[in-house]
Amino acid sequence: MGVMAVLMLPLLLLGVSGLLFIYQEVSRLWSKSAVQNKVVVITDAISGLGKECARLFHAGGARLVLCAKNWERLENLYDTLVNVADPSKTFTPKLILLDLSDISCVQDVAKDVLDCYGCVDILINNASVKLKAPAHKISLELDTKIMDANYFGPITLTKALLPNMISRRTGQIVLVNNIQGKFGIPFRTAYAASKHAALGFFDCLRAEVEEYDVVVSTVSPTFIRSYPGQGNWEPSIWKYFFRKLTYGVHPVEVAEEVMRTVRRKKQEVFMANPIPKAALYIRTFLPEFFFAVVACGVKEQLHVPEES
Repeated sequence: MGVMAVLMLPLLLLGVSGLLFIYQEVSRLWSKSAVQNKVVVITDAISGLGKECARLFHAGGARLVLCAKNWERLENLYDTLVNVADPSKTFTPKLILLDLSDISCVQDVAKDVLDCYGCVDILINNASVKLKAPAHKISLELDTKIMDANYFGPITLTKALLPNMISRRTGQIVLVNNIQGKFGIPFRTAYAASKHAALGFFDCLRAEVEEYDVVVSTVSPTFIRSYPGQGNWEPSIWKYFFRKLTYGVHPVEVAEEVMRTVRRKKQEVFMANPIPKAALYIRTFLPEFFFAVVACGVKEQLHVPEES
C-alpha cells in the first residue's frame, strides 16, 4: 500500500500540473477574446503598471489609446508594442498627450480620445501621484496638486467619456486605486485623502450607471512596486506591519488582475497579502486598537524622510 502511494504521488502531481496549465491557457485565451477589437484607453501608460496593461491588452487584440504626459516615453512604449506583436492580430496603438493634473486640458483631450475611434469601450484610470511627508509640512498648494492628479483628473476624464458609454449602453470604467482608499496610514495624508475621494466617487457612480449596462470596477492593491529594494527596517511589530503593507505587488500581477476584472466584470478587487487585509478588518471592527498600533509606530519613528 505504501509503495502504491509513493508511485501515485508523481502521477497526481503531474495531473494537477496539467489541469493548472490547461486552466491558465483557457483563461489567457478567454481574456484575449474579452478585449479583442475593444477600444481601451489607458492613462499614465508609461508607468510600470501602464506598460504592463498596454502589453496585455495589445496582445489581446484591443484597439489601444495610450495616454501620458511624456511624448518621448510614449513613443518608446509604442515601438516596444509594435515590435513584439503580430501586426495581423493587433491594432496600431494611438498616442495621446495627457497630464491629468492639468484639469483645464482634460476636456479637450477627451475629445481627441473619442476622435481616435469614435467611442470608448474600456477606460482604465491608472494615473497616480504619491507623496510621503508629515501633514504640517505639506503646503495647501501641494495638497491641491495631489487631489488634481489623483481625484479631479480621473473624474474629469471619466465624466467626459461617460456620455458616450451611456448612449451606447455599454462600457467599463476601471479605477486602479490603493489600499489607502480604505484606510490611511501616517505621513500619507494628502495621498490617502485623494484615494478615499476617488473610491467614494466611483462607488457612487457604479450604482448610477448600472441601468445603462456600464460597469464600474475598482482594483485596490497595496503599493505597486516600481523599483527593486526593500529598504532598511529595524525589527518591531509596527514596522513589520507597515513593511508588509508598503511593499505591495508587482505591476505584472496588477495588470493581470485588471485583465481578469475586465473579463469577469468584477465590481471591486482588493489585492493584498494577509497583513493589510487583517488591518482592514481591525480598522473596521476594532478601530481603537488599530489607532493605538498606528500611533505607537509614529512615536517610535523620530524622523520621517519626505518623498515627492
